[in-house]
Amino acid sequence: MKRFFKQLALVAALWVFGAGAAIADNVVIKGSTTVLPIAQATLEAFMKANPGAKISLSGGGSGEGIKALIDGSTDIANSSREIKKTESELANSKGVNPMETVVAIDAIVPIVNPKNSVKNLSLDQLNQIYQGKITNWKEVGGEDLDIVVISRDSSSGTFEAWGELVLKGAKVTPRAQLQASNGAIVQAVSKNKYALGYIGLGYLDKTVKGLSVNGVKASEKTALSKEYPVSRFLYMYTNGEPKGETAKYIQFVLSAAGQALVKKEGFVPLPKK
Repeated sequence: MKRFFKQLALVAALWVFGAGAAIADNVVIKGSTTVLPIAQATLEAFMKANPGAKISLSGGGSGEGIKALIDGSTDIANSSREIKKTESELANSKGVNPMETVVAIDAIVPIVNPKNSVKNLSLDQLNQIYQGKITNWKEVGGEDLDIVVISRDSSSGTFEAWGELVLKGAKVTPRAQLQASNGAIVQAVSKNKYALGYIGLGYLDKTVKGLSVNGVKASEKTALSKEYPVSRFLYMYTNGEPKGETAKYIQFVLSAAGQALVKKEGFVPLPKK
C-alpha cells in the first residue's frame, strides 16, 4: 500500500516537469505497471543527476503504453511483454518503428493470502485453476474452500505473459476478478483467504505469500537460469533508435547504477556482459 501511494506522489511530481510527447526536450514514459517501480527508481536517480531534465511518467498497462507509442503520445513505452505483430504492423503503417530495449528480467509469482496453507502449485494446476476447471483448494492440497481467481486485465503485459506461459493460449475463466495493476492484486489477495493472484517479482511483500511453481521458488538465480518456469523480459520501446534525453535515460537504466536499482526494486538485473 505504501508503494501505491509513493507511486501516485511520484507520478504527480514528475508530471510537473512536462506532460506531452513532441514538446521540445520533454520525455514522456507510459505503460506497464510491472516496469513502473523500475522506471520510478531510475528516473528519480536520473533526474537528481540531471536536474534540467523534463520527464513525465505514468502507468496504464503495457498495451496502453504501446498504443501511446504508436499514436505518438509517448517517447518510451514500458512493456512487460514483447510487442505483438499486429501492433508492430500498425506502428509501421503510421511511420513508427518500434525498437525494443530489454531493461530487466522478471518472474511472475502466483500469490495467496498468508493464511492459506498451500505452498506450491504445478504449471498444470495453475492452468486448470485459471481456466476454471479446478475450483476448490482441496483439489490442490489446501482446505475445502472455493478458489477466488484474481487476474490482471487484458491491457496488461503480465496478463499476456501469464496467458502464454501458464494458460498456453486458453481463456481465463469468466469468474476471474480482473485488476488493473500488480498493486491492486496484492491488495485484493492480502484481504481474501481464498484468493489466488499473480504479480511481478518486485511487488512481492509480507502481506501476501508467494508460491513456488513446479517446486521451484522464484528468485534472481532461478529466473536467470530459467529454472523458474514463469520468467520473462521487461522492455522499454522507442520509435527507432532513442535520441537526446530519451537515449541518456535508457543508457542510465542499462548502466551499473541503473541495474543496481532494478535489483533494489526486487527485480532481476541483466547479466553482465
